[in-house]
Amino acid sequence: RYYSGEKKAPVLTVFIGGNHEASNHLQELPYGGWVAPNIYYLGYAGVVRFRGVRIGGISGIFKSHDYRKGHFECPPYNQQTIRSAYHVRNIEVFKLKQLKRPIDIFMSHDWPRSIYHYGNKKQLLKMKSFFRQEVESNTLGSPAASELLQHLKPTYWFSAHLHVKFAAFMQHQTNSKEELPKATKFLALDKCLPHRDFLQIIDIEHDPSAGDSLEYDAEWIAVLKATNSLVNVTQSSWNMPEKNGLHAKWDYSATEEAIKEVLEELNHNLKIPCNFTLTAACYDPSKPQKHVEPVHTINPQTTEFCAQFGLTDINDRIQQAKEEGSVRGEYEEEEEEEEMDSTGSAEEPSEYNTDNSGLSSINPDEIMLDEEGGDEDLSTCSVDPSPDHPPDFSASFSDIRIMPDSMAVSSDDAMDSTNEELEKSGVSKQVEEKSLNERPLKRIGGNENGNSGIKKIKRRNQAIYAAEDEDKTE
Repeated sequence: RYYSGEKKAPVLTVFIGGNHEASNHLQELPYGGWVAPNIYYLGYAGVVRFRGVRIGGISGIFKSHDYRKGHFECPPYNQQTIRSAYHVRNIEVFKLKQLKRPIDIFMSHDWPRSIYHYGNKKQLLKMKSFFRQEVESNTLGSPAASELLQHLKPTYWFSAHLHVKFAAFMQHQTNSKEELPKATKFLALDKCLPHRDFLQIIDIEHDPSAGDSLEYDAEWIAVLKATNSLVNVTQSSWNMPEKNGLHAKWDYSATEEAIKEVLEELNHNLKIPCNFTLTAACYDPSKPQKHVEPVHTINPQTTEFCAQFGLTDINDRIQQAKEEGSVRGEYEEEEEEEEMDSTGSAEEPSEYNTDNSGLSSINPDEIMLDEEGGDEDLSTCSVDPSPDHPPDFSASFSDIRIMPDSMAVSSDDAMDSTNEELEKSGVSKQVEEKSLNERPLKRIGGNENGNSGIKKIKRRNQAIYAAEDEDKTE
């Protein structure tokens, strides 16, 4: 939203959304698109190709109470929708699970649940001791992302969210003797601050003769076309089709014929058009506009994409619903009565047993929005974590070990991980010395400033970016 239209990113960048984005802008591109020249957003979920490398991702973080809802949010947001707008939905996971062809790189914001059992867990807990309870109970991270990890088995999986560098190596089990075993190299990085491990360069096999243009993925487009009838823009919760006797169709994977049709539609030219368009006035620091609410915008990129492939423009559908009165223009707080799913049965809290969203509620490194994290009332939550003194350690893909998929979880394992020789993966690592002078932050409750009744955005780390010695101020 601050782009002036005059510059181009020097390096092609592909990204997903997390929980601290300009949701109003990213929602304009539910199927992906350019947020600036040479910077491409994958959408709620998406797959693209670059020089033969297949890149996929899913945006947002997991929250069970929103997981089975449609994408109903739109600006202007209220206290609920400003958060639910970036919560992962089951339809995106369902679409990604229809993919059959191999994925080279996959991205998620929160970690796949259980991935910490496939790396140096002891070192992770030494660096972030406040993760211990969730690691021991195996509730840290996203169960939806874990499901995708088991299904897609990508070569690389990159995540963020927990503000710590951590690598893992997961050897997948095969379903048959004929199937070749696959493995995933997982990497999460730290915050982008001085003396933190926030950057790592990895060489990935690619086609050097291929062009330097980002391309559509034919199988993904075919899946989008096949699942278009499942689009839901209401707050009603429903389950995705499955083979349980309740759905006439449950397999929406792309056939070779469907993929061929997509290629023919595009005349075998998969190049993504460079059609970035400004949809909002550029930010002018000399003319600041305060308290301007974002508006619901239909992005021309999405309009063009949907017209080309015969897809439903989610934002246009939301706009129609609002005009028809089936969706309130200003969303009120959800009623407390139980919602019904598409089969008419009472909604279960989640298809997963627990709802920990991959972010420890006492992570002192996280930049939090009021009441974000575990949806607790932060005005009553004041926590002093144990002093966090990271040792001279920087995990990379060289620091890995193979563990069986069915490995049991125990507190002893989390506390007493051995330091046996870790298997080498051949990827170079960057090591930076960490300062031992970090001091933990205390989460400040709303009533400490005498304003417990006022909703505020608490950006406790905001001053860090301008501080001379950032690590010491943290």
